[in-house]
Amino acid sequence: MAPQGNTGTGAEAELPEYAGHYRLESCLGSGGMGVVHVARSTSGMKLAVKVVHTEFAKDPEFRGRFRQEVAAARKVSGAFTASVVDADPDAERPWMATLFIPGPTLSDEVKRNGPMAPDQLRRLMAGLAEALRDIHRVGVVHRDLKPSNVLLAEDGPKVIDFGISRPKDSELRTETGKLIGTPPFMAPEQFRRPREVGPAADIFALGSVMVHAATGRGPFDSDSPYVVAYQVVHDEPDLTGVPTNLAPLIVRCLAKEPEDRPTPDELMRELRSVAASYDTQTFIPAQRTRDVPGAEPKEQLSRSGRRPSRRTVFVAVAVVLTLAGVLASVQWLGGGEDATAKSGDKPTAATGFAGWTANPVPKAEGPAQCSYGAGRLICAQSGTVFALDPADGALMWRHSVAESRLSKPPAVEGGLVQPMVEEGRRLEGLDPASGKARWQRALPRHHGMQITGGILLLTLLDGTVTGVDASTGDTKWHLRIPGQPTPAFVSFDGDPLAYTTNLSLDGLSTRVTAVDPTTGAVRWDARLSGNLVLVGTHGGSVFFLSTNNLYGDTEAVVRYTPVTESSRRVKLPVARADVQATARGNTVYLLASTGSLDAVDTVSGKRLWNLETSVSRGSVPVADDRHVYFTTTDGRLFAVDADKGRLVGQTPARLGSNSGTVTGALPSPTVADGRIYATAPDGTVFAVTSREPSGW
Repeated sequence: MAPQGNTGTGAEAELPEYAGHYRLESCLGSGGMGVVHVARSTSGMKLAVKVVHTEFAKDPEFRGRFRQEVAAARKVSGAFTASVVDADPDAERPWMATLFIPGPTLSDEVKRNGPMAPDQLRRLMAGLAEALRDIHRVGVVHRDLKPSNVLLAEDGPKVIDFGISRPKDSELRTETGKLIGTPPFMAPEQFRRPREVGPAADIFALGSVMVHAATGRGPFDSDSPYVVAYQVVHDEPDLTGVPTNLAPLIVRCLAKEPEDRPTPDELMRELRSVAASYDTQTFIPAQRTRDVPGAEPKEQLSRSGRRPSRRTVFVAVAVVLTLAGVLASVQWLGGGEDATAKSGDKPTAATGFAGWTANPVPKAEGPAQCSYGAGRLICAQSGTVFALDPADGALMWRHSVAESRLSKPPAVEGGLVQPMVEEGRRLEGLDPASGKARWQRALPRHHGMQITGGILLLTLLDGTVTGVDASTGDTKWHLRIPGQPTPAFVSFDGDPLAYTTNLSLDGLSTRVTAVDPTTGAVRWDARLSGNLVLVGTHGGSVFFLSTNNLYGDTEAVVRYTPVTESSRRVKLPVARADVQATARGNTVYLLASTGSLDAVDTVSGKRLWNLETSVSRGSVPVADDRHVYFTTTDGRLFAVDADKGRLVGQTPARLGSNSGTVTGALPSPTVADGRIYATAPDGTVFAVTSREPSGW
């Protein structure tokens, strides 16, 4: 094959025939940073390969930024992006190969066919919201979401081009000469304080992208990038031509202040449609849906007489099975919502605990996130932290955190309740008896927060970590963790250490660092083979899921013992998609998005059992000595026999009146003192006994 021609001159006039082992076949497009080619692997797999322009290949700082792009793209699930197959940031001409995704960019689609129809817009917004949730939850901020970086694939939109601004796309630069984005799709804070840009900037960009998709122009339009910048910071957006049912949500996305914008989870809930990866889009027959004022009519299955597509049939069957499962569970338990145990019901003879259902925040959107501590059930929901009496669900106190977004259930550490703030202006420790603040301190912009051993671990935007005493709010230490550029800590009950991981640039190994939270000192550090995700610890060993770099499916469970530096890999018979997992003792329980639940013994190296639950999506499971528990998108709580892998109980569905609402986050149930506490999309918190799940 002859070298590909290019519109450039000099060194760029002829492009390379190969990038690594990948043969370049044709040019997909050329941008300010490089050229993207259609390529083939040795086995014939079709790929898209980005090859950097020669002028930037000579810049060491740019190479560093390109490495950052590769690392960011690898961290994000391939469900919403073009999965990275291979890369070489150190090549003479740095390159990155991703799976080829057939389909136009949003920019090309609107240019060729004009603005999108309302139903297409709603599906696009739901898909992008879910993509951003997937991107943000691994600590990545895209910073340059725009129509040309959205691919319209058959199974939903894909977000591409991570972390690299295009020098020739705009004249706007920071004072060091580096671009900070593409002006029509940048958030106000990207102009005002570019070093403090967080996930909310991507939400602003999503709003601008949606206006473009709906009208063919942006919410702020001018031939001058400087005028656009002024409009973004000071003017109200022009939403002329945007469908009325989407306009209020897009207005919220385009709020000037980051804290006023919705999260991806909130967007998905309010859109009342399910993103493509959940396989329950809007193919629900109209007679099974409820009319919602101001909402679009529900889509119906094809009546055209044409054979429906395989995807349509699959989605329709998935919905019918989900509905059938809900009806079956209600019938099995002897009724619908009325069958739920209420506070005051007669206790069962076997347990002496009647169970209860509470609705502590009546107008709450989505499920509460709860944990158990100080003899109370401590929850966060809709801008409120509250405590419930675990015996009967009575409300003990409420505390407003309306100006903050909480990413995890509150924790009780250092004798105080600690709200886990994802975005907000202050940290505080609350008295578990009254809910009153015992200390408060300003909260800097941060990437993540975790708490263990009485210490709050804050990872700041520059990658440094601050240890905050949970009992006083005082700073105990502030430092960088060697080998971990932006640590995202996890911790596990009964383990005094905090852990963070970092995937290598080639995706073939993972660096694991264990940190003492009281001092920030590294207790041990190891580089292990594979793309690994921490899921638990026990007896001095650490457990991981090993994922496939190409598709992100879980292929194995890995047990690593740092004292002996030994590891054991337990391969699964079949790779599992979108796995949520937990460890109890030496056993790891894995729940896939398809409903497949596996139990793996990390000592014997065997899979103990498998159960097909028919659940389309579940929470991270939890376990005690007898059962494994998890919740589902319709509010059911499941119990599975931990020894035999049999379903032994489930509660009725708790969707409430808004049965079409998407539940973006699925909080795990809480196990304490022989009871299970769980939350549901209808806003309720409920408790059942763990001893007799068959009687739920």
